[in-house]
Amino acid sequence: MGGIGLNTIFNRRSIRRFSNRKVEAEKIEKMLRAAMQAPSAGNQQPWEFIVIQDRDKLERLSKFSPYASMTRNASVAFVFLANTEKLNYPENWEQDMGAATQNLLLEAVDLSLGAVWLGVAPVIERIMTIKQIFNLPENIKPYSVVPVGYPAEGAENRFIDRFDKDRIHYENY
Repeated sequence: MGGIGLNTIFNRRSIRRFSNRKVEAEKIEKMLRAAMQAPSAGNQQPWEFIVIQDRDKLERLSKFSPYASMTRNASVAFVFLANTEKLNYPENWEQDMGAATQNLLLEAVDLSLGAVWLGVAPVIERIMTIKQIFNLPENIKPYSVVPVGYPAEGAENRFIDRFDKDRIHYENY
């Protein structure tokens, strides 16, 4: 297995412009494996995924939110879903799914890909749109959508220093 280091974390950016190059099946699997390695409350691992590569479905998915238009030009999009039947700690499902989403984003950078996190939950209109698009059963909750592709020229992952010592407090606020 490869390793995600600090350079991967520091260089990750939200990439919204993609080239026409197709993401290889091996890379798609690596990203899914990374997502499934996320920590979860009580190891409940509520995640399930829909992998979208069909151009018509990517186009339809690009309309689930006013911020999702780049999805139509992605090579692949991942729809992150939580299976409520696997929730032993239901108050933590969003944290579990957030960790899985972040893991996939970091693996994308490590694979020289670009990605952007598009929030679904807790916005009811977005949840209902995703449920309708994919005809999801009642026990499946949409959490996020992550379009992925090779970054277009000028849209690469790169370091921007966000460290701000004024946001750090020791012992007390």
